[in-house]
Amino acid sequence: MAYVSQDLKSKLTPKIKAICKKYGVKASIAVRHHSTLVLNVKSGKIDFISDYGDTTESRNDAKKFGIQVNPYHYQSHFDGKAKKFLSEVIPALNNGNHDNSDSQSDYFDVGWYIDVNIGKWDKPYIVETV
Repeated sequence: MAYVSQDLKSKLTPKIKAICKKYGVKASIAVRHHSTLVLNVKSGKIDFISDYGDTTESRNDAKKFGIQVNPYHYQSHFDGKAKKFLSEVIPALNNGNHDNSDSQSDYFDVGWYIDVNIGKWDKPYIVETV
């Protein structure tokens, strides 16, 4: 059964915050339902919207509603600095995690789940200009 504690969050936070600082991103880290480690990216120097998706429609939706990053397929959804940031922060969120799942037999065994949100439905991500 997936479980993440506040203690584990505290141990992972310094590395995650260092990555955010390196890329000029402001984010918060939370635990949801004792099973999911959540990174909410609020603002920063990375333009996630222009680095997201391959169609104007997907970018417009991202501007309105934010982006819920798929932690398994972010490499194919993002380019540029956004992809570099996610390639560092997602492994940091999973540091010490395990995934022995077998979806074919409907067996799921993970240490914890992760969510990465770029903006929220009510508070869009803000690109900070230098």
